Amino acid sequence: MSAKWLAGAGIAALATMAIAQTAPGQDGAKSANAGLDFPADVEIFGKVDPNVRKPTAIVNDYVLTGTEVDHRVALVTGMQKLTLKPEEREQLKLAMLRQLIDETLEIQEAKAKDIKVDPREIESSFSRVSARFQRTPDQMRAWLREIGSSERSIKRQIEAELAWSRLLRRQVNVNVGEAEVKAMIDRLTAQKGTEEYHVYEIYQNATPDRAQEVSAGMQKMIEQMRQGTPFDYLARTYSQSSTRARGGDLGWIQPAMLPDGLAQAVQGMEPGQVAGPIPLSAGFSIVYLADKHKVGVSDPRDAKLSIRQLSIAFSKDMTTPQRNARAEAFGKAVQAIRGCGDVTKTAAGINAEVVDRDGIAIKDLPPALQNLVLPMQVGQATQPFGSLEDGVRAFVICGRDDPPPAYTPSVEQVQEQLEDQRVNLRAERLLRDLRRDALIEYR
Repeated sequence: MSAKWLAGAGIAALATMAIAQTAPGQDGAKSANAGLDFPADVEIFGKVDPNVRKPTAIVNDYVLTGTEVDHRVALVTGMQKLTLKPEEREQLKLAMLRQLIDETLEIQEAKAKDIKVDPREIESSFSRVSARFQRTPDQMRAWLREIGSSERSIKRQIEAELAWSRLLRRQVNVNVGEAEVKAMIDRLTAQKGTEEYHVYEIYQNATPDRAQEVSAGMQKMIEQMRQGTPFDYLARTYSQSSTRARGGDLGWIQPAMLPDGLAQAVQGMEPGQVAGPIPLSAGFSIVYLADKHKVGVSDPRDAKLSIRQLSIAFSKDMTTPQRNARAEAFGKAVQAIRGCGDVTKTAAGINAEVVDRDGIAIKDLPPALQNLVLPMQVGQATQPFGSLEDGVRAFVICGRDDPPPAYTPSVEQVQEQLEDQRVNLRAERLLRDLRRDALIEYR
């Protein structure tokens, strides 16, 4: 259900949340039961304790030990500095066990097709992961032992991702014809001016009997995001989509290319917002909107500014009326500024600090400031902003470089889009087949 599109970008901190609370509909359950002839009154034969959940498994003769599961749980909780309740830790154990099972199936299938991953490649990837956390490989190993995990846990995940990607490249062949590419380019040309969205997604399968459990688990992921956990890390850890290795990045897409539930959610979101869990035909999704723009039209928010910022602070012993008076004087002085050359003199008169900044993209400013500066010209000063507690600021625009004209994707880019979309769909089917054929014994 996920595809890789043209653009990819590092994910920003989640400043704002728009959580759409939804519940799975009954129609999904009915369609899932269609043709299975379930009796109206179900009688369970044998003694079953639903509270007993087995934390280890044998996957086609490969033993996943409790230690491996514990190491993966420690990796997640240690990296995100999570403090979990006992029941939450058990749920995380089950999620990590499912992930380890999938990784094992991916590695086994790759080996069955004579695909090998050189240990040196895994070590190289481990070094890159260490650098991401601002550690050397030796420091990373020591830290993993300290939190109760191990380098083997990370390397197992790396091996699975490398093996699976190579298997897909070898086994999944897709052909995209010139007519399809031309049709896509024609459609993009016709859609010039319509909205396009840069979306990240966390997707999890859910049968009707597990819908409530999966939805509740996703609600907890959203709580982790509110506490500062990056969306892309949660996607790499929990998502069951083929975009997991890319941190859930779907790239730039249009609503028509998404399932109806996701399309409706995305169109009602602003950049920086999260929505979910959203019920789909076979599971749930959480989506993060990184950015949006109009197709084939330059985004004015891509313009880059050079600014001079003035700021004043308030001493702790100042009363509220005194702070108001100083803020009012600051505002009057700022509005009297006539260009950046006037900033230094004005700042000296009101005892304000001055900071120069270049190359600031409008879209990187807080949303309220974006709307404020979009119509402004060089030499103009913003209205003061801030608070009586943290200080008041304003800035003057010293330079503005507008973005280059938008371009239509090339034939090669469109072809890559379509190929990746089909590869991802085939990958999901392949993994479903591996799960269906696997011999898994829980212990």
